[in-house]
Amino acid sequence: MGHVHYISSEHLSLETIEKIVTGKYTLALSADAEQRIITCFDYLQQKVKATDRSIYGINTGFGSLYSKKISPADLEQLQRNLMMSHACGTGAEVPAEVVKLMLLLKIQSLAYGHSGVQLQTVKRLIDFYNRDIYPVVYQQGSLGASGDLAPLAHLCLPLIGLGEVYFQEYKLASEHVLEMFSWEPIALKAKEGLALLNGTQFMAAYGIYVLLQAKRLSRQADIIGALSLDAFDGRIEPFNALIHRIRPHKGQMQTAENFRQLLEESELIKQEKQHVQDPYSFRCIPQVHGASKDAIAYAEQVFLTEINAVTDNPNIFPEEDEIISGGNFHGQPLALALDFLAIALAELGSISERRTYQLISGQRNLPAFLVAEPGLNSGFMISQYTAASIVSQSKQLCTPASIDSIPSSHNQEDHVSMGANAATKLYQVVHNLERILAIELMNAAQAIDFRSPLKTSPVLSELVADYRQAVPFVSTDRVLHHDIIKSIDFLRKYTA
Repeated sequence: MGHVHYISSEHLSLETIEKIVTGKYTLALSADAEQRIITCFDYLQQKVKATDRSIYGINTGFGSLYSKKISPADLEQLQRNLMMSHACGTGAEVPAEVVKLMLLLKIQSLAYGHSGVQLQTVKRLIDFYNRDIYPVVYQQGSLGASGDLAPLAHLCLPLIGLGEVYFQEYKLASEHVLEMFSWEPIALKAKEGLALLNGTQFMAAYGIYVLLQAKRLSRQADIIGALSLDAFDGRIEPFNALIHRIRPHKGQMQTAENFRQLLEESELIKQEKQHVQDPYSFRCIPQVHGASKDAIAYAEQVFLTEINAVTDNPNIFPEEDEIISGGNFHGQPLALALDFLAIALAELGSISERRTYQLISGQRNLPAFLVAEPGLNSGFMISQYTAASIVSQSKQLCTPASIDSIPSSHNQEDHVSMGANAATKLYQVVHNLERILAIELMNAAQAIDFRSPLKTSPVLSELVADYRQAVPFVSTDRVLHHDIIKSIDFLRKYTA
């Protein structure tokens, strides 16, 4: 039996999520979560039986159809119809690692006991998670403001035996997987389809996935940047604590301190320099990397608030005897943070590419294009082209989605966040950053070898030695595509 994470009202942190996902934890409901779900469900059922008044989405139609009253006999069909009609996703499939997070975050949100779902519904979602059954979800279709309706419809269709899932790397009709495990399809009760479809778990899952990557890549940008600085025969003065004390942005101070530690005991950094200043891509690393660190911290705060929240509608409060229709599904907080995060990550890539360019430019006693016989060999010339191409694409992907809105549902839903589009393009930006940093690492390791016998710091020397196990020194031209792929793989496994 492996590790188990109990879903409860305890705060879910990024570290906890990383531990659950990488440690292959299974999920289970805590006793208090079970009780909250049961209490809320029982309260709602009694309320529906005892009232004649219209309660949005429970005994009415949806969106602009809120004025259509539904008879008690049709309440279950209403929810089933909702699920089917909203499964309008299209485009590329959502990657499995994001679908897995969608399941986790949906379960967490439903477990607070304000959504009115059946206990067995939440337990079935847990079964999907624990058995690696990943519903097929599509990237396009959400406006990010009645929540992520279309993606969440696809996520939850398999509960009622519809839609498709991936199981053991096969794409199957969900009914076959239900049969495989002798599971009956869930008969949806009043409000249940709405609870499943309203919510921000598509945007939130992408955001959490990217934040986990961003924190790693931000650390690695400092490490690779320090190696590039030493390889370029750069100066340590711009990292002096005195400079940053008089402009005390947290990320800036932290970055400068990281560089001082990374370059401790480097023979190269200590040697006398011929030049008085370095280009901005080296000299302004604390200010640029630091600003991105601060943006990542802001986005983390937004997303941690979101994933520890209830984002469906209406919200049910059994203790207060209230059912309130509001707008907790609106993705605006996420949309803004997703756009900001894309900009912050694109900038880490932008400055990285400039350092790569400086390294291949034949300055400071480094050979042109970092190869011993330039001319016969093109060396690392085209690796910079690739980095430049990727940087340019990331700039295009940073056009904000959150400033756009198109009204829907007869103008009832007249302002939307477009956070889902912000989320999917951010996913591309973070992978672009990873590729750009991998290319800088290739160039920096090559350049540092030309500085021999002078050595960089012990920490960075160890990094280069480990990297050389995967990617050897380039003495004559070879296919660099393979080196880029190996460099990306190295960064994914490297911990510092």
